[in-house]
Amino acid sequence: MPRTAGVELYYEVVGDPRDPVLVLISGGGAQLISWPEPLVELLVAGGVRVVRLDNRDTGLSQRFGGPEDVDGGYGLEDMADDVMRVLDAIGARRAHLAGHSMGGMIAQMAALEHPGRVASLGLLSSIPGRDARYVLHDAPVIAAPPRLPLEVLVEGARRYALDDVPGGPYDPQLDWHEAKAVEAYERGYFPDGFTRQWSALLRAPERLERLRAVTVPTFVFHGREDPVLHWSAAVDTALAMPAAELQVHPGMGHLIPWELHPELAAGLLRTVRRAEAA
Repeated sequence: MPRTAGVELYYEVVGDPRDPVLVLISGGGAQLISWPEPLVELLVAGGVRVVRLDNRDTGLSQRFGGPEDVDGGYGLEDMADDVMRVLDAIGARRAHLAGHSMGGMIAQMAALEHPGRVASLGLLSSIPGRDARYVLHDAPVIAAPPRLPLEVLVEGARRYALDDVPGGPYDPQLDWHEAKAVEAYERGYFPDGFTRQWSALLRAPERLERLRAVTVPTFVFHGREDPVLHWSAAVDTALAMPAAELQVHPGMGHLIPWELHPELAAGLLRTVRRAEAA
Protein backbone atom coordinates (compact mmCIF):
# COMPACT_ATOMS: atom_id res chain seq x y z
CA MET A 1 0.00 0.00 0.00
CA PRO A 2 1.53 3.36 -0.99
CA ARG A 3 1.96 6.10 1.56
CA THR A 4 2.19 9.50 -0.05
CA ALA A 5 1.96 12.81 1.79
CA GLY A 6 0.76 10.99 4.88
CA VAL A 7 -2.19 9.22 3.22
CA GLU A 8 -2.37 5.45 2.84
CA LEU A 9 -4.35 4.41 -0.22
CA TYR A 10 -5.02 0.91 -1.46
CA TYR A 11 -5.34 0.40 -5.21
CA GLU A 12 -5.23 -2.36 -7.80
CA VAL A 13 -4.00 -2.16 -11.40
CA VAL A 14 -4.78 -4.48 -14.30
CA GLY A 15 -3.86 -4.21 -17.96
CA ASP A 16 -0.90 -3.53 -20.23
CA PRO A 17 1.47 -0.89 -18.77
CA ARG A 18 1.81 0.56 -22.28
CA ASP A 19 -1.92 1.39 -22.48
CA PRO A 20 -3.54 4.65 -21.33
CA VAL A 21 -4.53 4.68 -17.66
CA LEU A 22 -8.23 4.76 -16.74
CA VAL A 23 -8.97 5.27 -13.04
CA LEU A 24 -12.34 4.01 -11.77
CA ILE A 25 -13.53 5.97 -8.71
CA SER A 26 -16.21 4.42 -6.51
CA GLY A 27 -19.18 6.18 -4.96
CA GLY A 28 -19.88 7.02 -1.33
CA GLY A 29 -19.04 4.23 1.08
CA ALA A 30 -18.22 1.85 -1.78
CA GLN A 31 -14.99 -0.10 -2.01
CA LEU A 32 -13.10 -0.73 -5.23
CA ILE A 33 -14.83 -4.12 -5.49
CA SER A 34 -18.01 -2.23 -6.41
CA TRP A 35 -16.70 -2.16 -9.99
CA PRO A 36 -17.75 -5.53 -11.49
CA GLU A 37 -14.96 -7.64 -12.93
CA PRO A 38 -16.79 -8.21 -16.26
CA LEU A 39 -16.83 -4.44 -16.82
CA VAL A 40 -13.15 -4.16 -15.95
CA GLU A 41 -12.39 -6.97 -18.39
CA LEU A 42 -14.27 -5.18 -21.17
CA LEU A 43 -12.25 -2.03 -20.55
CA VAL A 44 -8.90 -3.81 -20.46
CA ALA A 45 -9.76 -5.72 -23.64
CA GLY A 46 -10.53 -2.35 -25.22
CA GLY A 47 -7.01 -1.10 -24.63
CA VAL A 48 -6.80 0.69 -21.28
CA ARG A 49 -4.91 -0.01 -18.08
CA VAL A 50 -7.54 0.03 -15.33
CA VAL A 51 -6.81 1.35 -11.84
CA ARG A 52 -9.33 0.93 -9.01
CA LEU A 53 -8.80 2.44 -5.58
CA ASP A 54 -10.41 2.43 -2.17
CA ASN A 55 -11.25 6.05 -1.44
CA ARG A 56 -10.05 7.35 1.91
CA ASP A 57 -12.25 6.08 4.76
CA THR A 58 -13.25 2.95 2.84
CA GLY A 59 -11.96 -0.59 2.48
CA LEU A 60 -8.23 -0.97 2.94
CA SER A 61 -7.37 2.73 2.68
CA GLN A 62 -6.62 5.04 5.58
CA ARG A 63 -9.43 5.98 7.97
CA PHE A 64 -9.76 9.56 9.16
CA GLY A 65 -11.38 8.93 12.52
CA GLY A 66 -12.82 6.31 14.78
CA PRO A 67 -16.33 4.90 15.36
CA GLU A 68 -17.58 8.10 17.01
CA ASP A 69 -16.04 10.58 14.55
CA VAL A 70 -18.52 11.91 12.00
CA ASP A 71 -16.25 14.43 10.23
CA GLY A 72 -12.78 13.64 8.97
CA GLY A 73 -11.91 17.27 8.29
CA TYR A 74 -11.47 16.74 4.54
CA GLY A 75 -13.38 17.63 1.40
CA LEU A 76 -13.82 16.43 -2.16
CA GLU A 77 -10.70 18.41 -3.08
CA ASP A 78 -8.68 16.16 -0.76
CA MET A 79 -10.24 13.05 -2.26
CA ALA A 80 -9.32 14.34 -5.72
CA ASP A 81 -5.77 14.82 -4.43
CA ASP A 82 -5.82 11.16 -3.40
CA VAL A 83 -6.38 10.17 -7.03
CA MET A 84 -3.28 12.20 -7.94
CA ARG A 85 -1.34 10.37 -5.22
CA VAL A 86 -2.25 7.06 -6.82
CA LEU A 87 -1.17 8.34 -10.24
CA ASP A 88 2.16 9.37 -8.70
CA ALA A 89 2.55 5.92 -7.17
CA ILE A 90 2.13 4.16 -10.52
CA GLY A 91 4.21 6.74 -12.39
CA ALA A 92 1.37 8.14 -14.51
CA ARG A 93 1.64 11.81 -15.46
CA ARG A 94 -1.92 11.95 -16.86
CA ALA A 95 -4.91 9.64 -16.72
CA HIS A 96 -8.52 9.24 -17.75
CA LEU A 97 -10.96 9.31 -14.81
CA ALA A 98 -14.39 7.73 -14.51
CA GLY A 99 -16.46 7.90 -11.36
CA HIS A 100 -19.86 6.70 -10.22
CA SER A 101 -22.05 8.97 -8.07
CA MET A 102 -19.70 10.57 -5.49
CA GLY A 103 -16.84 9.16 -7.57
CA GLY A 104 -17.99 11.32 -10.47
CA MET A 105 -17.91 14.35 -8.20
CA ILE A 106 -14.35 13.48 -7.17
CA ALA A 107 -13.44 13.15 -10.86
CA GLN A 108 -14.92 16.62 -11.51
CA MET A 109 -12.84 18.11 -8.69
CA ALA A 110 -9.72 16.42 -10.04
CA ALA A 111 -10.30 17.97 -13.47
CA LEU A 112 -10.87 21.39 -11.90
CA GLU A 113 -7.96 21.29 -9.47
CA HIS A 114 -5.46 19.28 -11.57
CA PRO A 115 -6.37 20.09 -15.20
CA GLY A 116 -3.00 19.10 -16.59
CA ARG A 117 -3.30 15.57 -15.25
CA VAL A 118 -6.83 14.64 -16.35
CA ALA A 119 -7.08 13.53 -19.97
CA SER A 120 -10.81 12.69 -20.08
CA LEU A 121 -13.79 12.15 -17.80
CA GLY A 122 -16.55 9.60 -17.35
CA LEU A 123 -19.34 10.97 -15.13
CA LEU A 124 -21.72 8.16 -14.21
CA SER A 125 -24.92 8.75 -12.21
CA SER A 126 -23.40 11.91 -10.80
CA ILE A 127 -24.22 15.60 -10.21
CA PRO A 128 -22.33 18.91 -10.61
CA GLY A 129 -23.60 20.50 -7.40
CA ARG A 130 -26.32 20.54 -4.74
CA ASP A 131 -29.17 22.04 -6.75
CA ALA A 132 -32.44 20.88 -5.16
CA ARG A 133 -33.57 19.54 -8.54
CA TYR A 134 -30.78 17.00 -8.55
CA VAL A 135 -31.01 15.35 -5.13
CA LEU A 136 -33.95 12.96 -4.77
CA HIS A 137 -33.01 11.35 -1.46
CA ASP A 138 -32.97 12.45 2.14
CA ALA A 139 -29.45 13.17 3.39
CA PRO A 140 -28.43 10.71 6.11
CA VAL A 141 -28.26 11.97 9.65
CA ILE A 142 -24.71 13.01 10.49
CA ALA A 143 -24.31 10.89 13.59
CA ALA A 144 -22.16 7.97 14.66
CA PRO A 145 -23.67 4.99 12.82
CA PRO A 146 -24.28 1.58 14.37
CA ARG A 147 -22.18 -1.40 13.34
CA LEU A 148 -24.66 -3.82 11.80
CA PRO A 149 -24.36 -7.61 11.68
CA LEU A 150 -23.42 -9.24 8.38
CA GLU A 151 -26.85 -10.74 7.74
CA VAL A 152 -28.47 -7.30 7.98
CA LEU A 153 -25.93 -5.85 5.53
CA VAL A 154 -26.51 -8.66 3.04
CA GLU A 155 -30.27 -8.14 3.18
CA GLY A 156 -29.72 -4.39 2.83
CA ALA A 157 -27.64 -4.91 -0.30
CA ARG A 158 -30.37 -7.14 -1.70
CA ARG A 159 -33.08 -4.58 -0.97
CA TYR A 160 -31.00 -1.75 -2.43
CA ALA A 161 -30.58 -3.63 -5.71
CA LEU A 162 -34.28 -4.52 -5.87
CA ASP A 163 -35.49 -1.04 -4.94
CA ASP A 164 -33.27 0.84 -7.43
CA VAL A 165 -35.89 0.38 -10.19
CA PRO A 166 -38.62 -1.90 -8.80
CA GLY A 167 -39.83 -4.23 -11.52
CA GLY A 168 -37.42 -2.65 -14.00
CA PRO A 169 -36.27 -4.27 -17.24
CA TYR A 170 -32.79 -5.26 -16.03
CA ASP A 171 -31.53 -8.17 -13.94
CA PRO A 172 -30.71 -6.76 -10.47
CA GLN A 173 -27.84 -9.27 -10.07
CA LEU A 174 -28.92 -10.16 -6.52
CA ASP A 175 -26.36 -12.94 -6.08
CA TRP A 176 -23.54 -10.55 -7.00
CA HIS A 177 -24.74 -7.83 -4.63
CA GLU A 178 -25.10 -10.29 -1.78
CA ALA A 179 -21.64 -11.75 -2.40
CA LYS A 180 -20.08 -8.28 -2.58
CA ALA A 181 -21.74 -7.33 0.70
CA VAL A 182 -20.01 -10.30 2.34
CA GLU A 183 -16.69 -9.47 0.69
CA ALA A 184 -16.91 -5.81 1.68
CA TYR A 185 -17.72 -6.77 5.28
CA GLU A 186 -14.75 -9.10 5.52
CA ARG A 187 -12.43 -6.79 3.61
CA GLY A 188 -13.06 -3.59 5.55
CA TYR A 189 -16.40 -2.68 7.12
CA PHE A 190 -16.21 0.75 8.78
CA PRO A 191 -19.62 2.48 8.62
CA ASP A 192 -18.22 5.61 10.29
CA GLY A 193 -16.09 6.21 7.20
CA PHE A 194 -19.21 6.58 5.07
CA THR A 195 -20.51 9.23 7.48
CA ARG A 196 -17.26 11.19 7.18
CA GLN A 197 -17.52 11.04 3.40
CA TRP A 198 -21.03 12.49 3.67
CA SER A 199 -19.63 15.32 5.77
CA ALA A 200 -17.21 16.01 2.91
CA LEU A 201 -20.07 15.97 0.39
CA LEU A 202 -22.08 18.46 2.42
CA ARG A 203 -19.36 21.09 2.06
CA ALA A 204 -18.50 20.27 -1.55
CA PRO A 205 -18.29 23.40 -3.75
CA GLU A 206 -20.71 24.03 -6.60
CA ARG A 207 -19.09 22.96 -9.85
CA LEU A 208 -21.48 23.49 -12.77
CA GLU A 209 -20.24 26.94 -13.81
CA ARG A 210 -16.60 25.94 -13.36
CA LEU A 211 -17.12 22.83 -15.49
CA ARG A 212 -17.80 25.07 -18.50
CA ALA A 213 -14.04 25.61 -18.67
CA VAL A 214 -13.22 21.88 -18.65
CA THR A 215 -12.58 21.04 -22.31
CA VAL A 216 -11.40 17.42 -22.08
CA PRO A 217 -13.59 14.77 -23.74
CA THR A 218 -16.29 13.73 -21.29
CA PHE A 219 -18.81 10.87 -21.25
CA VAL A 220 -21.95 11.58 -19.18
CA PHE A 221 -24.00 8.46 -18.41
CA HIS A 222 -27.20 8.46 -16.31
CA GLY A 223 -30.38 6.50 -15.65
CA ARG A 224 -33.77 7.99 -16.55
CA GLU A 225 -35.26 6.30 -13.48
CA ASP A 226 -32.46 7.16 -11.05
CA PRO A 227 -34.20 7.49 -7.64
CA VAL A 228 -31.14 9.05 -5.97
CA LEU A 229 -29.80 11.73 -8.35
CA HIS A 230 -32.10 13.18 -11.01
CA TRP A 231 -31.15 12.72 -14.65
CA SER A 232 -31.52 16.46 -15.28
CA ALA A 233 -28.12 16.79 -13.60
CA ALA A 234 -26.59 14.81 -16.45
CA VAL A 235 -28.25 17.05 -19.04
CA ASP A 236 -27.05 20.20 -17.31
CA THR A 237 -23.53 18.79 -17.00
CA ALA A 238 -23.34 17.75 -20.65
CA LEU A 239 -24.69 21.11 -21.84
CA ALA A 240 -22.11 22.95 -19.73
CA MET A 241 -19.07 20.97 -20.85
CA PRO A 242 -17.80 21.75 -24.35
CA ALA A 243 -16.67 18.23 -25.29
CA ALA A 244 -19.33 16.10 -23.60
CA GLU A 245 -21.29 13.14 -24.93
CA LEU A 246 -24.55 12.39 -23.10
CA GLN A 247 -26.43 9.13 -22.65
CA VAL A 248 -29.61 8.90 -20.52
CA HIS A 249 -30.93 5.34 -20.38
CA PRO A 250 -34.61 4.51 -19.83
CA GLY A 251 -35.16 1.79 -17.25
CA MET A 252 -31.84 2.44 -15.52
CA GLY A 253 -31.74 3.62 -11.92
CA HIS A 254 -28.76 4.78 -9.89
CA LEU A 255 -26.96 1.48 -10.30
CA ILE A 256 -25.54 0.53 -13.69
CA PRO A 257 -27.19 -2.63 -15.08
CA TRP A 258 -24.86 -5.31 -16.32
CA GLU A 259 -26.78 -5.37 -19.59
CA LEU A 260 -25.47 -1.84 -20.21
CA HIS A 261 -21.83 -2.70 -19.50
CA PRO A 262 -21.02 -2.99 -23.24
CA GLU A 263 -22.59 0.43 -23.88
CA LEU A 264 -20.77 1.96 -20.91
CA ALA A 265 -17.43 0.41 -21.81
CA ALA A 266 -17.78 1.52 -25.43
CA GLY A 267 -18.55 5.07 -24.34
CA LEU A 268 -15.62 5.27 -21.95
CA LEU A 269 -13.23 3.77 -24.50
CA ARG A 270 -14.52 6.11 -27.21
CA THR A 271 -13.85 9.04 -24.86
CA VAL A 272 -10.35 7.79 -24.11
CA ARG A 273 -9.60 7.48 -27.83
CA ARG A 274 -10.89 11.01 -28.47
CA ALA A 275 -8.56 12.34 -25.81
CA GLU A 276 -5.56 10.29 -26.93
CA ALA A 277 -6.04 11.40 -30.54
CA ALA A 278 -6.05 15.02 -29.41
